[in-house]
Amino acid sequence: MYDDILLPVAPGGKGNDAIPHAKSLAERYDATVYVVSAIDTIAQTLRGPQAGAFAERVEDAAEERVETVTAELESAGVDVVGNVIRGEPVDVIENAIGDVGADIVVMPSHARSGLQRVLLGSVTEKVVRVSPVPVVTVPMADREEDADAAERAKDAGNAGDGAGAE
Repeated sequence: MYDDILLPVAPGGKGNDAIPHAKSLAERYDATVYVVSAIDTIAQTLRGPQAGAFAERVEDAAEERVETVTAELESAGVDVVGNVIRGEPVDVIENAIGDVGADIVVMPSHARSGLQRVLLGSVTEKVVRVSPVPVVTVPMADREEDADAAERAKDAGNAGDGAGAE
């Protein structure tokens, strides 16, 4: 059913809950996973003395991320191909679907709402709209928000303990 799976990864991203899903599908269908990371061309258009260094860091992060994910999948016995492509992420993913002949796209989805959703948009949401193949979206646990919430809960618990003591 699925011979070629596209797995987009963000440059510099640490976690990606979609990786185990892509791995599972690849193992079940003996499929190849194509890991792709887009280097947004906005980094290329910046001006100033630090723009070149920024663009280089983004490219290095993308290459490192693709290497890490491909190594993880290879160690699990999955056929995998990695690539870093310059361009706007949605365009890169849409083009990669056709270029690799992907049967399915597996990608993470962050649960954003309100102003954050309006300002940041969602690459995943846009890919779902333009993709000619099924897109499996995997909810991502926002590790920073989880850590912040845990810290707030801890602080609230400590404040409650101290308030009753006086």
